Amino acid sequence: MSPSRRPGFPARLGGLKAGAGSALTAPMPTRAPQAPTPVPQGLGLDSAAVRQRMTQRLAQAGIARADVLQAMGTVPRHRFVDTALVTQAYEETSLPIGWGQTISKPAVVARMIELLLGAPCVQSGGQLARVLEIGTGCGYQAAVLSLLVREVYTIERLRAMHERARERLRPLRLANVHLILGDGTLGYAAGAPYAGIIAAAGGQQLPGAWCEQLAVGGRLVAPIVGADGAQALQVVDRTAQGYAHSVLEAVHFVPLKSGIA
Repeated sequence: MSPSRRPGFPARLGGLKAGAGSALTAPMPTRAPQAPTPVPQGLGLDSAAVRQRMTQRLAQAGIARADVLQAMGTVPRHRFVDTALVTQAYEETSLPIGWGQTISKPAVVARMIELLLGAPCVQSGGQLARVLEIGTGCGYQAAVLSLLVREVYTIERLRAMHERARERLRPLRLANVHLILGDGTLGYAAGAPYAGIIAAAGGQQLPGAWCEQLAVGGRLVAPIVGADGAQALQVVDRTAQGYAHSVLEAVHFVPLKSGIA
């Protein structure tokens, strides 16, 4: 897809557009997020009890936001992993999803999203409007984000992974998730400015395009490689005066790469 064009899947974009309305926040939904599709019979891995046990562990691990816990408990994580690994889908472990990529541990996904939702622009209420995800992977994190923010733009550099995510997300009919095939190190200027940017790959430094495409009042959450070669979460808040950086706990993500493959 040409970088100058907006994505057309899963739904043609309408309503909020870049530069229109609030670039940062939208009113909070009047009701709590609902499951994207009916859960048949509630048996096996489709049982709400399976996901409830996962969210209980997340709460015990320190995830405090009720909306994040509810979103994590709503999205069927097992539908985003290979059939041979579905029995491990709700365990606190990362899993291979092909092409040298992984789906992050549930606690890491929840932690990064919780940090993102703490952006200065939403501390007085409302929800994030537009969020850019760098590294679609299997599409799981985008699905969770879709229940918490107005619009999700998610970009993936691996064509086969992009198509796999499309297949996994299609049945959920998430009209506010926009899939993009492209070089994530360049961000996605057509949707900017973003109230939030979240990255699922770590490099030696943050690409300048990400910071430029972050709105004032917005927040960026990404792994960054330190001088010792280890990765840690970095939170960047953009203010009217500049950028405020915070380095948090150690994490382990796949390396950030440029180009399309």
